[in-house]
Amino acid sequence: MAAGMYLEHYLDSIENLPFELQRNFNLMRDLDQRTEDLKGQIDSLAKEYTANARTFSSEQKLSILRQIQQSYTKCKEFGDDKVQLAMQTYEMVDKHIRRLDTDLARFEADLKEKQIESTDYDSTSSKGKKGDSRQKEKKTAKTRSKVKSSDEDGSPKSAQKKVKLLQPGEFNSPSSNFGNVHPSDVLDMPVDPNEPTYCLCHQVSYGEMIGCDNTDCSIEWFHFACVGLTTKPRGKWYCPRCSQDRKRK
Repeated sequence: MAAGMYLEHYLDSIENLPFELQRNFNLMRDLDQRTEDLKGQIDSLAKEYTANARTFSSEQKLSILRQIQQSYTKCKEFGDDKVQLAMQTYEMVDKHIRRLDTDLARFEADLKEKQIESTDYDSTSSKGKKGDSRQKEKKTAKTRSKVKSSDEDGSPKSAQKKVKLLQPGEFNSPSSNFGNVHPSDVLDMPVDPNEPTYCLCHQVSYGEMIGCDNTDCSIEWFHFACVGLTTKPRGKWYCPRCSQDRKRK
């Protein structure tokens, strides 16, 4: 693919990327604002509860505590949604980076292949020219020695001999054999060894992931596909290992 055409196609593929990133950032900012509003409500309810705890009835206390609990639950849901948006944003950018790295590696391989073919052609041509010049020198030297010996002998037969100098066009230059070098296509770029791994598959983060609600979970984050999920479950969710541990207890 020509460089200009490739650049045009690549720019077309990332044309909507800035708008998608801006949309995700706006959504995350909105989630932050909602969380801050809920935190303000929680503070107000907590102050009201502590100030009037002695005068409130049991039902009033229970009602305020339920409101505080619901606000905290909402804050957690907003936080989970924000994490999902952040991972989706990272995946969108990383997808284009991986594609660009792969295409650059292929372009470099094509350039190396052309350089190798050019080098083989130059070396073969130079060898053919050197071989022709050496053959010309040897035959010219033989012809001169024959002419000299015939002059020294002075014999009629020798004097009647004609010397034919071979012209450059009479030599056939050796044909050049070009080796076709086909470097392997670069399918996937190596993953950064310093990037942390997650899930039961011990792979880096990608796609949609879910966090285990067990605070002591050693893995914490899991890919949807690895734990058999297609959508985000409601309520608390525990990974397979933590679920087994809870059943044993």
